[in-house]
Amino acid sequence: MNYKIALIRGDGIGPEVVGEAVKVLEAVGQKFGHSFTYEEVLLGGCATDAVGKSYPDGTAEKCRACDAVLLGAVGGPKWGSDKPAEQRPETALLAIRKDLGLYANLRPAALRPAMADACPLKRETAEKGIDLMMVRELTGGIYFGQRERYDTPDRGVECADRMAYSEQEIERIGRRAFELARLRRNKVSSVDKANVLETSRLWRSVMHRLAEEYSDVEYEDVLVDNAAMQLVRDPAQFDVVVTENMFGDILSGEASMITGSIGLIPSASLGETKRGMYEPIHGSAPDIAGQNIANPIGTILAAGMMLKYAFDMDQEAAEIEEAVEAALRLGYRTKDIMEDGKTYRTCSQMGDTIAELITNA
Repeated sequence: MNYKIALIRGDGIGPEVVGEAVKVLEAVGQKFGHSFTYEEVLLGGCATDAVGKSYPDGTAEKCRACDAVLLGAVGGPKWGSDKPAEQRPETALLAIRKDLGLYANLRPAALRPAMADACPLKRETAEKGIDLMMVRELTGGIYFGQRERYDTPDRGVECADRMAYSEQEIERIGRRAFELARLRRNKVSSVDKANVLETSRLWRSVMHRLAEEYSDVEYEDVLVDNAAMQLVRDPAQFDVVVTENMFGDILSGEASMITGSIGLIPSASLGETKRGMYEPIHGSAPDIAGQNIANPIGTILAAGMMLKYAFDMDQEAAEIEEAVEAALRLGYRTKDIMEDGKTYRTCSQMGDTIAELITNA
């Protein structure tokens, strides 16, 4: 069967890491008898340079015509906050998520055995293990709320960003978290700021209602500041962590770093269909773009999540996971995770290595 994938290579190191993920997908296809075709889609700063806006007309339609979307990275100082909104890459990223209905962002954070020495936590903490799934609401909250900028008579310019959530938005992300927990270790930690925010009080009431429905899943409320502390004190206590958009943005970054490197972490943005958008969580890193030193593992693992969630290819996804584990266990490292006594690999060499391990497994 042929699967059509929309490729958003994006900015900075995006084209490099997407190229390595495609290389690995081709190895999987050859081994298991699948074929993949690719639709190049322009989005981000590169789109601004090409057509004058970061989210060209017809972008969502092109993505909907494909079975899944694989994204590299977008953004960079070249298209910073001084640019009009329609020229900023982040505007395009928020828009594509909204237009494709991708309300749930899944970010696994696991400390791989071969990377144990790269964990910044105390050894006794790291040895307890890290294996959690961050479930972030992706299309609501303050990132999508009404924005205001106005003059005041005595305080100068004042700005406001509105955070809003509906019961429906909270319930659908909550259900996603509980269903995932049933496939993992049966625990949900819901993160909010209910002691201060009205949106969090609504969030907590909806989550409590769902917890009664999913009575087989252990449930707890965690205030966001405590969650940030607990992630570095004892991350092993967490299984599925569900939270709203801004809190999830911050906490998922923290969770990724305690596993050794942000370059190793994939993510999946899902909606009601299987299509989804799959990407690494790192940025575009324009300072190293074009040098063939970026870490492609996060994007390669994102391609594995695509196989699992979009195409129901559990075995093929597992092969990618195992090949990445094997490459790290054999001591291969890109520059960002290089350690004494390990074998250096460029971006393309790491892609070659993982593809060969899949072919020869």
